[in-house]
Amino acid sequence: MSSSKLEPREAAATPVPSVSEADFRVDRTVVIKPASRMPHLDVAELWHFRELLQTLVWRDVVVRYKQTFLGIAWAILVPIFTAVVYIIVFGKFANFPAGEVSYPVLVIGGVLPMQYFASSLTGSSLSLAGNLQLVTKVYFPRALLPLAAVIVPMVDLIVGLPVLVALMWNYETWPGGTEVLLAPAFLGLAFMTALGAGFFLSALNVRYRDVRYMIPVFLQVLPLLSGVMYAVEEIPRKWQWILAFNPMTAVIAGLRWAVLDASAPDLGQTAIGVAVALVLFLAGLFVFRSSEPRFADTI
Repeated sequence: MSSSKLEPREAAATPVPSVSEADFRVDRTVVIKPASRMPHLDVAELWHFRELLQTLVWRDVVVRYKQTFLGIAWAILVPIFTAVVYIIVFGKFANFPAGEVSYPVLVIGGVLPMQYFASSLTGSSLSLAGNLQLVTKVYFPRALLPLAAVIVPMVDLIVGLPVLVALMWNYETWPGGTEVLLAPAFLGLAFMTALGAGFFLSALNVRYRDVRYMIPVFLQVLPLLSGVMYAVEEIPRKWQWILAFNPMTAVIAGLRWAVLDASAPDLGQTAIGVAVALVLFLAGLFVFRSSEPRFADTI
């Protein structure tokens, strides 16, 4: 019996696709450079961290009325109590001018935006010092903290709007026309003013903790300087121009005109308020960006 010798067979070579150098190229250039300290917001970076912003906002909304008996009802009760005090003291006793609008409607129309601004200013000013662990241990755009603190009080503003609507219905005060569409623009002016001041004060509060004691004093005087409890157009003309340098005066007068059909605010005075708010925003952002590299070491 003859034995056959098995010859080893060569395995068929598996074709290897040719790879050119072009396949290893990445059509993207990454440039690493120092962050600019010019007054600007890196919108692309903020958008990249948008989920963190949502988390910060939701955390503050939940914690805001945690362990309170009445909960979010305080967003309605606080403006009501404040408005009642203003109506009795400044409307009945001091007889402050109300212009073309019923005094209770005029007051609540000023209390709501003022309380939004006060809450935003307080929260944004203390946002860096109040998030010590985040600032010192985790990298993220620090501007998210003041930004979140300015967004959170919008919840209170929205919840408090039914109080204004109820008074408008009771006194038959309704918007006069298409100017109601400008109401969001005036709220945006309050947002920009609060954010600009928050940028500046939060950076200042990192080094000087006196800021937390200064803000309540300032906010006690601000309603008187913003026309919350009186119609600005009814006071002497020279004082109107002085108050025009307060952006919240333009916010309150503009909202009353847009929503309550009050007298139209002076265009020149409104322009001054907008210009001051813009300068405040840019100056606050510049101070914030200039101080940002030292936050973790100073705080």
